[in-house]
Amino acid sequence: MATRDTMRAVREQIVKPRINPFEMMLHQLDLARAHTNIPGGIWEILCRPERALEVSVPITRDDGEIEVFTGYRVQYSSARGPCKGGIRYHPGVTLDEVKALAGWMAWKCALVNIPYGGGKGGIACDPTRLSERELERMTRCYTARILPLIGPKQDIPAPDVNTNASIMNWIVDTASALRGEAVPGIVTGKSIELGGALGRREATGRGVVFTAIGILQRLGIDVTQARIAVQGFGNVGSIAAQLLAKQGAKVVGISDVSCGYYCPNGFDIDDVIRYVETSPGHLLAGYSTPGMEEITNDDLFTLDVDVLIPAALEAQITSRNAANVQAKVIVEGANGPTTPEADLILAEEETVVVPDILANAGGVVCSYFEWVQNIQCFAWEEKETNQRLGRVMQRALTEVWDLSQERQISLRLAAFVLGVERVAQAIRLRGVFL
Repeated sequence: MATRDTMRAVREQIVKPRINPFEMMLHQLDLARAHTNIPGGIWEILCRPERALEVSVPITRDDGEIEVFTGYRVQYSSARGPCKGGIRYHPGVTLDEVKALAGWMAWKCALVNIPYGGGKGGIACDPTRLSERELERMTRCYTARILPLIGPKQDIPAPDVNTNASIMNWIVDTASALRGEAVPGIVTGKSIELGGALGRREATGRGVVFTAIGILQRLGIDVTQARIAVQGFGNVGSIAAQLLAKQGAKVVGISDVSCGYYCPNGFDIDDVIRYVETSPGHLLAGYSTPGMEEITNDDLFTLDVDVLIPAALEAQITSRNAANVQAKVIVEGANGPTTPEADLILAEEETVVVPDILANAGGVVCSYFEWVQNIQCFAWEEKETNQRLGRVMQRALTEVWDLSQERQISLRLAAFVLGVERVAQAIRLRGVFL
């Protein structure tokens, strides 16, 4: 079981300074620019968010004390449609982080060719320190603060790090009460009973699996013989691990912010998930199985595996550890887990990197499906959702792979070029509002 010392170490680790993600996203854009013919003026538009909102979020704690948190909502681009992007609750949330995430969402939605722009939101908080009632109060206050910006035709939030269907339900209820009408389409990732889509919870992890299997096939690697390591065992990482294990892959490495484990014979992922569902903080700390040894997050990146799936936070693979990565393929389940400097090192080592804006796009694709169902007041079967998701992800992977092969550029550059050019074309067609 996780101890108080473990939980304290977790909090200290997740608030330590990180690489500026907005600068990282802009650097990725600069690298892609050389492979486009986008005019300078439009490029300047692409490098700035349309709107960034910072709000205070005061709540009354259960002990009667008032605490004030800081929240953000950024709308990066609405050129291709309503802004779309999740809300995260995390101590490390900053305006620059949310701006970067909103930008990545804009390129991601364009890459998979769904009619959305990019947005993102978050509150700088440690949700492990809040009771459920405190989380509800915080969510409802945050919703009221950002309500002028969000809506089914404006900006549609969704779950992200440390948020889930319950939090989306509170947003729907708060927005509906304040607007005096039912607005189920104001968020995606809701409970099924409130208009959520079957398969949405698993969609991001499922999308990671679609791209992982697709890239392994192109590289001539049999998924049933593949060894997998997963960094981050939240919604995305755990589901990706579970689905890959069901395909016959062997998941030999897992980690989260509390600890990491290595089991050369492979983990029973269903058993790990059952443990995490009831463990303190829903963390891996304290898990045990025969043949397993404890490792650090840094150790996990150096495991001799076929596929490494970073599914935690930004800037996890950097110039400090990239040269030690032994995986043949990296499939980015998180947003921005690999820095530009690390990309160069990985390219020298001929490591194939499937970029985040492709690999983890399954969540926003299924969010689009949920939004469509809400608008139509018609629900799809889960099988239909998964089949549609598979087609979208496979088409996007093919487009990125083909452009990468044609121009002899990395998969990340190819994905950015496709996504950014589509947003730029939308800006050209709409014109600049005077």
